[in-house]
Amino acid sequence: MGKSIDTELRHRDFNLWLERMAIAIKNRDTQSMDWEGLLEEIEDMTASQKRALRSYMKRLIEHILKLQYWHSEKEYNQKHWRKEVVNFRDSVNEILQDSPSLNNYLKENYQSWFNKSVKGMRQEINISEDNFIPLENIMDENFFG
Repeated sequence: MGKSIDTELRHRDFNLWLERMAIAIKNRDTQSMDWEGLLEEIEDMTASQKRALRSYMKRLIEHILKLQYWHSEKEYNQKHWRKEVVNFRDSVNEILQDSPSLNNYLKENYQSWFNKSVKGMRQEINISEDNFIPLENIMDENFFG
């Protein structure tokens, strides 16, 4: 298996490419490895986990902000928003259980994600200037805003 064949196969039949890479790893066949392709896939997996964490956190923050500030819709939507908070919080926790090292990524980026969520939500609702909610509160299973 040459490098160009592996790269071509990866784009044509990803599953077959993975199977061949697994066999090469099991056999310690370094000549058959598509090292560049494997590196790209590993980097993409890391980026994918980070994107998912960011997305779930922003949605979690948005729904807590709705519960806290969208008074005109709260009575009608509160149950749904609370359910979404529980679901997004669970999704964040599942990612962090699978990849505990992403806790640092979350802590480093939380303030920025929070600010972006507030900025977006201000297009729909009036949110006070003094609106910051600490990460510990956002992740507290009993906190809903």
